[in-house]
Order: sequence, then C-alpha cells, then structure tokens
Amino acid sequence: MTDKNRLGKVYLFIVFVVLYAPIFYLMYYSFNSGGNMHGFEGFTLEWYSEVFHDTRLIIIVINTLVIALLSSAIATIIGIVGALAIDRIRRKRVKNTILSLNNVLIVSPDVIIGASFLILFTIAGIRLGFASVLLSHIAFSVPIAVLMILPRLQEMSPTLVDAARDLGASRRDVLMKVILPFISPAILSGFFMALTYSLDDFAVTFFVTGSGYSTLSVEIYSRARAGVSLSINALSTLIFLLTVILVVGYYLVSRSSMRNRKKERAAELGVPE
Repeated sequence: MTDKNRLGKVYLFIVFVVLYAPIFYLMYYSFNSGGNMHGFEGFTLEWYSEVFHDTRLIIIVINTLVIALLSSAIATIIGIVGALAIDRIRRKRVKNTILSLNNVLIVSPDVIIGASFLILFTIAGIRLGFASVLLSHIAFSVPIAVLMILPRLQEMSPTLVDAARDLGASRRDVLMKVILPFISPAILSGFFMALTYSLDDFAVTFFVTGSGYSTLSVEIYSRARAGVSLSINALSTLIFLLTVILVVGYYLVSRSSMRNRKKERAAELGVPE
C-alpha cells in the first residue's frame, strides 16, 4: 500500500469519526439512567419506554410516516410522468433547460424553499397543517424521483418499444408491460430516496407546519429548546436507525438494479454470465 493510499484512508476515517461521533454519543446516553449527559450512571430503557408511552408523540410519528409515505408515492408517480416527458424531448437545449429547472429545488437552500412555500400558501389561503406539509414534501421530492428515474429510462433501447409496437401492443401496453417493468428498479430507488428526504426534513417543514400539527423533526427541535431530556436522545436514536434501514434498502435496490443491467447487457451481447 502506497503512502498516498494510506493517507487517504486515514483522512476518510477521520471524516467518518467527526460525522458519526456526535450521533453515537447521543445514542450512548439514551441508555443512561442518570437522566443527563454529564456521566453514564447505568443502563436503562426508561427513556425508550417514555417515548413509546407518549401518546402525543405517537400521533406525531404517525403523522410523519403518513406524510412521508404519501408524499413519496405521489412524488414518484409525478416523477415517472416527468421523466417520460423529458425523455421524449428531442431538442437538447429545451431538455437541458427543463432539467435545470427540475434541479432548482435540490440545490436551493432549504430555508429559501421553506420561506417561499410559506409565502405561497399564505397568498393562496391554504391553511398551514397537513395539506401544506404534504404539498411541500411532494414538491421537493419530485426532482429527486425524476433524477433517479430518468437515467434508467435513457438506458432503455428504443428497439424494445419498436418491437412491442410491431407486435401490436397499444401505447398503454407499451407503458405498462415494457417501460415500467424496465425502469421499476429506478422507481423503487426514487421512492426510497424521497421517503428518506421526507422523514429527515426539518427546515422546509418548520416553515409550513401550523399549530396543532407537527412532524418528528419539528417536535424534536421544540423539545430540545425546552431543555435537555434523554427521551430526545431515545427518539433521535430510533429515527437514525430508521434512516439507516431506509438507506440500506436503497443500497440493496440499487445493487439489484446494477446486477439486472449487467445480465441484460450480457444477454444482448450473447456473453455468458
């Protein structure tokens, strides 16, 4: 191993330590029976029990999951339609312009997006609550879904569609039996990515949520401002583990997609696997 490779691995290790040390510190004290983060006195699950016995918090968890699942599903459907429309554009300048507009919500600061949605909902007379949070999450999830689906769609050979039409397939059959099955791994990837973004979002949700309605990220922020409680640690640990599960699921879907692509290319070239 060269000195350059060794130095790169050491640097990468330091970066991971800096990123994950606070998270593991928080998780470690979520099991502290002392009730503070100044010294570990003993192991306990009291704070996790408190989280699961908090009726209001359970309702907020349900709200968060409903928003995340519903917004991700709707955004993925819109993303499929958007990717299909963009893929059919033949003028390169127009396609690049639309792709740039699609990426605006991804590269823009969350504070700006949240404030913009707040102003929009206020002008439109939309009451802040479930509807405003759902619409906001759909809006910033759609570009993610499009970016996940479009590359897979562009990899599809036009001969597949032509062959299906030559065999008498209607447009609906081509879409349902040829295009959608081919891009299904990308659809799942887009859904998981949108779901992860929705569950983790705070800045945008903070602007558009109203009184009487909250999500986990906003609730954790509100409780943290009220004072240090290890129930926040327990809740944050559960959210982190859920996020890890979603990321692992996304990785497995992406890995399966790559394997399928290799098999398809091998089949096209007549090369044994």
